Amino acid sequence: MGPLKPNLIDLLFALICFLAVFTVMLKVLLPRIAKTLAAREEATEGMLGLAEETTLEAQRVLAVYQAELTAARHEAARIRQTALEEGAALLAAVRAEGQRAREELVGGASVRLAADRTVAEAELREDVLGLATELAGRILGEPLTDGERGRAVAEAFFAEVDAERATAA
Repeated sequence: MGPLKPNLIDLLFALICFLAVFTVMLKVLLPRIAKTLAAREEATEGMLGLAEETTLEAQRVLAVYQAELTAARHEAARIRQTALEEGAALLAAVRAEGQRAREELVGGASVRLAADRTVAEAELREDVLGLATELAGRILGEPLTDGERGRAVAEAFFAEVDAERATAA
């Protein structure tokens, strides 16, 4: 007997055992395996569906976030522009106020200067008149008591100086 010519009883026994195991696998194990595979596939598809829903939700949230970010950037740019314009307007107003204050100060100073000059000229004319009379008295060797005549000479001199100043200007 050998491997190419097996014993018939052993062959039948092996065939019956094989068919019994095959039948048990076909009736018991294969339905369980199919059921487990179906459950796994269903779970996988459910997770894929959930993953797709989550991805779509994430994309929607991202789009909303980007829209809000863009709106915030536009708002920030608008606020910066408004602040820049308000700053420029405020700067112009401050400059105008400073210019007005400067003009007031210069105008007031000019008026005070003119008034002080007039007062100083009047005082100096009186002093020059007194000094001229005294000097004339020293030159003549006798004191001059005619104040009116000295005043008239001094006034004529001052009028002549004022006329020369006006022609020079």
